[in-house]
Amino acid sequence: MWKDNAHIVVFFCFAIGLPLWAMEHNSFQKDGIHACVGECYTEWQASTGGVVGVMKAKAQAQAEASPEELGKAAYTGCIACHGANGEGGIGPALAGQSSAEIYDKLVQYKNGDTRGAQSALMWSQAEALSDDDMKHIAAFVAALKQ
Repeated sequence: MWKDNAHIVVFFCFAIGLPLWAMEHNSFQKDGIHACVGECYTEWQASTGGVVGVMKAKAQAQAEASPEELGKAAYTGCIACHGANGEGGIGPALAGQSSAEIYDKLVQYKNGDTRGAQSALMWSQAEALSDDDMKHIAAFVAALKQ
């Protein structure tokens, strides 16, 4: 079957050529996503330090972030029920509570304690949080205005 060269050319085009073409014509490329090759990649690598440089910059930014800033990022999973500013909605309002109150409630939910009619909704949410996540969310919520 592979004796004539036409089959090899067709195989090359689809197995190797098509993915290479797709990488160079990536319609999903955005500022934070770089799927370029050749000169494009070399320029991006020089300006950002490449993948390692980008990861180091993200780690540095996270290390320098305040607990409130880290909590804001973690709070995105809370917005649907508690509102973007802790004003409540499906879940109760959180704004105006102290960091200790929020942290204690999250720990109770993580331990499977029932705190009210909607506790079952919070158990799986709190289960996924680390102790640091809970402290950061508590710091962010405590900084919210009522």
